[in-house]
Amino acid sequence: MNYSKLSDVIERSPNKVSGEWVFKGTRVPLTALYENLRDGASIDQFLEWFPGVERSQVVAVFEHEIESIEELALA
Repeated sequence: MNYSKLSDVIERSPNKVSGEWVFKGTRVPLTALYENLRDGASIDQFLEWFPGVERSQVVAVFEHEIESIEELALA
């Protein structure tokens, strides 16, 4: 699936995981992705450990990050 907005990929609700940003439709915090990658896990391992998250969601998060960095470089 192709996502056009970050809000299609992540969500935040005060009643879900203490209001943390999570992958939409799951209870998996966005921070879990970064923490697992920091600790040496691969994206494939992360997706195996958190089967509710789709690869396309992870890709969309990274694409957003790249766009944000590019915008900072142009500022």
